[in-house]
Amino acid sequence: MIKSCDAGSLPFVGDIEKFLEGATRFGFHPVEDSVKFFEKMVVEGFLDKVGVGIDVPNYPQFRDMSEMFLAMVDGVERVKGGYLETKILSVKADRSHIPEVMVIEKNSHMIYEKKGGPFEVKVCVTGPYTLSSLFLHRDNEIFSRLGNTISQIVENNVFSEKRGKVGLIALDEPVFGLQDDPLIDFGSKGRENLRKAWESVFHKAKSKNAQTLLHLHNTADELFWDIKSLDVIDSHVDDPIYQMKKTKEGLESTDKFLKASISVADFDTLIKKRIITTSRQKMTELAINERIAEAWTGITSRKTDPEIFLEKLDIMKKRLVEIVDRFGIERVLYAGPECGLKGVPTYKCALECLRRVSSAVKSVTKER
Repeated sequence: MIKSCDAGSLPFVGDIEKFLEGATRFGFHPVEDSVKFFEKMVVEGFLDKVGVGIDVPNYPQFRDMSEMFLAMVDGVERVKGGYLETKILSVKADRSHIPEVMVIEKNSHMIYEKKGGPFEVKVCVTGPYTLSSLFLHRDNEIFSRLGNTISQIVENNVFSEKRGKVGLIALDEPVFGLQDDPLIDFGSKGRENLRKAWESVFHKAKSKNAQTLLHLHNTADELFWDIKSLDVIDSHVDDPIYQMKKTKEGLESTDKFLKASISVADFDTLIKKRIITTSRQKMTELAINERIAEAWTGITSRKTDPEIFLEKLDIMKKRLVEIVDRFGIERVLYAGPECGLKGVPTYKCALECLRRVSSAVKSVTKER
């Protein structure tokens, strides 16, 4: 059975400063308004994902992914232009748990009751390569140092009880493969250190009985095939990994699986697609961009319903069917949007996208 999941982020509705303060103070000041607000928003966001049918929802991601994890690490200083290492990196003793995951575990009984049964959580963690890109000084050991701290964070944030559990740990590496980086040239020490760092993180997750997923934006660099503790590969809708014949060979020879990306997440791309498909004549790039700007004006003024730009259910089903037919249903464990939905204009629109994803997955699974 293919399970639906999401990348995590959603548009935030409300006082974001109060939410961020509550995240920082959660676990220390339980009666403060900001802490209660933070907990309320996380629970509601998670339940909304459950409510639209997502099988393995990520904790609601309303904070900056990189900043939230670097804030958990001691020995990191933020300066103009990026970050510096000031001493040996380690996880802060009082910041070793992700507040959003703590909220879900704390409210597991209520979530269980609302769902009507046990639930699974997906926990997304920023990867060592992406975090390293924020540092002003990088050497081939930086992946090892960051990988050690992320491994500790993963180890501390997998819970399992009768009402709910963390079923999937996702390492988010959107920067990997998008630029030439001498640190990870073939045969380099840095490349081997990154491989070991990924292996360490995923091994910790698997030792806690969670499945592992690597979220990429580009799979041209195929280092991921060498990670023994990696279960699931995930990339963007148009990534060649979903079309290439050698993908099937790689999946079978390494016993790995795919998360099928069946919904485009970038809203400018969605608007552009609708403009092109509904236009009666060929348009220049300038004209298209002008129409995209007009569409956003309509959305922000609430004269245009952003849901008209979402992809139809049939498109999502078609993508999933093609991937299943190409690689076999036994090699497709999950399906969902290609990335987070923070850039979607409204919270309601983001949930509608997830609802269509869920419906597509259930429909295709039922037909098989």
